[in-house]
Amino acid sequence: MEDARFKTLHEIILEARQNLDAENWDYLIGGSDTETTLRRNRLAIDRLGIIPRVLNDVSSVDTSGTILGHSLKLPVLLAPIGSLQVFDPGGGASAAEAADDSGVMCIASSVCEPGLEEIAASSKAPKIYQLYVRGDDNWVDDIINRVTAAGYCGFCLTVDTAVVSRRERDIAKRTAPTSQQPADGMQFQAGLSWATVERIKKTFDIPLMLKGISHVEDAKKAVDLGVDVIYVSNHGGRQLDQGVGSMKLLPEIVAAVDGRAEIVVDGGFYRGSDIVKAMALGANGVGIGRLEAWALAAGGTPALNRCLTLLKREVSKSLALCGVTSLSELNPDFIRETDVATASDVTSAFPLLNEDYPPLLDQDFPG
Repeated sequence: MEDARFKTLHEIILEARQNLDAENWDYLIGGSDTETTLRRNRLAIDRLGIIPRVLNDVSSVDTSGTILGHSLKLPVLLAPIGSLQVFDPGGGASAAEAADDSGVMCIASSVCEPGLEEIAASSKAPKIYQLYVRGDDNWVDDIINRVTAAGYCGFCLTVDTAVVSRRERDIAKRTAPTSQQPADGMQFQAGLSWATVERIKKTFDIPLMLKGISHVEDAKKAVDLGVDVIYVSNHGGRQLDQGVGSMKLLPEIVAAVDGRAEIVVDGGFYRGSDIVKAMALGANGVGIGRLEAWALAAGGTPALNRCLTLLKREVSKSLALCGVTSLSELNPDFIRETDVATASDVTSAFPLLNEDYPPLLDQDFPG
């Protein structure tokens, strides 16, 4: 079931903004310190233009893709979000249900509710479990065994969170999100190292994803250790300030990995054309985080289903207008660096967000 009230993505964002209080809205749109990395994520996408081909038969367009051998209607992964239950009572289970309904993949966060077994049982969608390491090797091993037993198709370590970042929007309100509170006096993940990655690969058969890779040498080291999925991400601009936009880094990481692992990218991806750009530059899939949370805040699983439907439509139309019939036909020749047409920020992909429109009515517009 999807919420057909929404005819455009910006309407979903607007509804989320109206439903959320200032604290939770700021949690979604904010980044660390000066929020420069946050803005650069969007800028890295905006600075790329698409060059179409014409006079090809595009009467049938296929938006599907695969991640870890799982066929998806759209190669999108619902990114792991801490405290997702703040935006919808079902939390990670609501996201997993939408992934099932819409034919995408879901990454369940270890710092959202409900627990990993409950999220696993909530839908038949392919799911990956993401972990922040807050214990010793035995603690990690116990969780991976539970993840495997629950039927997850992969295990993810988030590796760009050695320490808790400074998110000044939260600090100014004197709030500390649950997902950023260290447990048991530990300094978050300061002790996490490549030795943990190597040990997990040697001990367990479950596919391993590393989320938070930005440097090409780290990508090379990961594939040398047998990591299955390189997730290019700077945590949505919420960890290291003054970082480089994820899309800017994608081509060099694709070249370095050279097909030895699959590659997922996130950071400011909100439109179908964004997904097309990433796939043309060599990504196997695109993660969406804020867009996922905005949709859940706008109307739970039905709104997230609608969001994914609209994204799929945008991808399909973009492919047809590019003169190709599938994502696999794209390549870097379709992409060119060009002038940026707007000031890039966390909501700049929705230029109509601040326009004055009448209340949403189901009969306003078909489709």
